[in-house]
Amino acid sequence: MKTIRQILRIFNRELSILIHNPIYWFCMVIFPVVVILFFTSMMREGLPTELPIGVVDEDNSATTRALIRRLDAFQTSHVVSHYPNINSARQAVQRNEIYGFMFFPEHTTDDLMSSRQPNISFYYSNATLAAGALIFRDMKTVSTLGSAAVGQATMQAKGFTDSQIKAFLQPIAIDLHPLGNPWVSYNVYLSTYLVPACIMLFMFLVTSYSIGTELKFNRSKEWISMAGGRGGVALAGKLIPQHIIFMLVMLGYMIYIFGHLNFPHPGGWGVILLLAFLAVFSSQGFGTFIFGILPSLRMSMSVCSLWAVLSFTVAGGAFPVSAMDAPIEALSYLFPMRHYYMIYQTSILGGHPLTDCWVNIVALVAFGALPLLVYRRIRTAMVEYEYIP
Repeated sequence: MKTIRQILRIFNRELSILIHNPIYWFCMVIFPVVVILFFTSMMREGLPTELPIGVVDEDNSATTRALIRRLDAFQTSHVVSHYPNINSARQAVQRNEIYGFMFFPEHTTDDLMSSRQPNISFYYSNATLAAGALIFRDMKTVSTLGSAAVGQATMQAKGFTDSQIKAFLQPIAIDLHPLGNPWVSYNVYLSTYLVPACIMLFMFLVTSYSIGTELKFNRSKEWISMAGGRGGVALAGKLIPQHIIFMLVMLGYMIYIFGHLNFPHPGGWGVILLLAFLAVFSSQGFGTFIFGILPSLRMSMSVCSLWAVLSFTVAGGAFPVSAMDAPIEALSYLFPMRHYYMIYQTSILGGHPLTDCWVNIVALVAFGALPLLVYRRIRTAMVEYEYIP
């Protein structure tokens, strides 16, 4: 009972600090909510649409104009301008006015009709990966459709049936069924990866900041004395109110994307709630551990910031970890966000049982238990160290 009373006293003390310090409001509530709304609204349509592209049509025939209309009809591409030559179109790409352009040389139609294989070129900027990939797909499809249309007309003139023409032009029919995200929505891909990484960044920073400010504002000895000189009790009373607030934020995020936006979640709400708890638990444990190793406000926050930023890369949402160099692949297991993403991908999006990602669950629990290794060191720092700006 004495331990519980000490935790409750520190809990009330920490709650008062959180309420009266605006930086906690911004980092624990306002900024995470802004991040959630920003990313989910920015990619509300699922895929970028109406990406501006240009055309250089030196042939200017009915066939090339038909191909241009087909290109403009795609959802992701929009022909905004015709250019007199390649140099003009290239300069437009360099000025970021368009993402790419198609080039139809002279005699394109004549070469098509006489089966002389004209060279239809398309140029695109891959500086923006998503835009470059999408317009490359559209322009490649249009060039394929042009040759198919000529082949169809030629075969019809020779008396082939529709089934024979179809078998010749498309000998293998592709029946594509994307798993997990059949809409191929970028919102489902990225908002479930970028938003948790940002929220975990705030958790890292707030945890190390809240412990470090005890030294900075000369409250450390009072804090430890309220816990009866026990570092574990002091940390429990400090971190529990933060855990409650971050859990509410994570649960709000989960309910918003899976309940309101209807992101696919065949794994069910039980796994979602478990993952929300593990995310908060592991992030607080990691932030506490870093401060225990480096009991300095500035150094611990710097390391937490670096680790959180690297999480965006090594989590595997933008580039598969298995395709990275072996040392980086091994290093990825030291990042809580990597294990969060694997559990989401396996059990929530994929619908597979939790036993398929038990290693990642154990890893997040281990991250949350890291303060057990450093709570005595933190107590010593609070009692003996002096804050150095």
